[in-house]
Amino acid sequence: MQIALPSAVRKKICRQLALSGRRETGGLLLAEQLDDQGRFRVVDVTVDPNGGESAYFERRPELHAEALEAFFERNGNDFGRFNYLGEWHSHPSFPVDPSITDIRTMQAMVEDVGNIDFSVLMVVRLRMFVMLQVGTYLFMRGQHPQRVEMIDDPIPRAKKRFI
Repeated sequence: MQIALPSAVRKKICRQLALSGRRETGGLLLAEQLDDQGRFRVVDVTVDPNGGESAYFERRPELHAEALEAFFERNGNDFGRFNYLGEWHSHPSFPVDPSITDIRTMQAMVEDVGNIDFSVLMVVRLRMFVMLQVGTYLFMRGQHPQRVEMIDDPIPRAKKRFI
């Protein structure tokens, strides 16, 4: 799996991290599937500005439902190409590795929810006010989490629909 993080989305995350300071923040990763080889582009992220403390983040689903619906509508409800990819949150005081709580939460999501085969967790941290550190992890049913490649460079848009 390979995930592209365009500069506009990166900037949105950095702005939120600057506003949140030492509090954790996060939201949803909304993405476009570029091909059937596991390449995705993060198109947008949602933000929960008040869901975290200094060492804890809990996303409140009610705040993200409207943004998710708007994302689907903007993209013609083409769920095979544009969909929820996973979650993101910050670790302002810790490395960009998932905590035990993060791992349990994400693994439960793919194990317990019948229609989610996989989910991605992106853990971020702002260093020196401008440098974004990113750790990206794939969670799949029946498997241990694995690190995923996150690239900065844009991947060319998909030319056809992949299922």
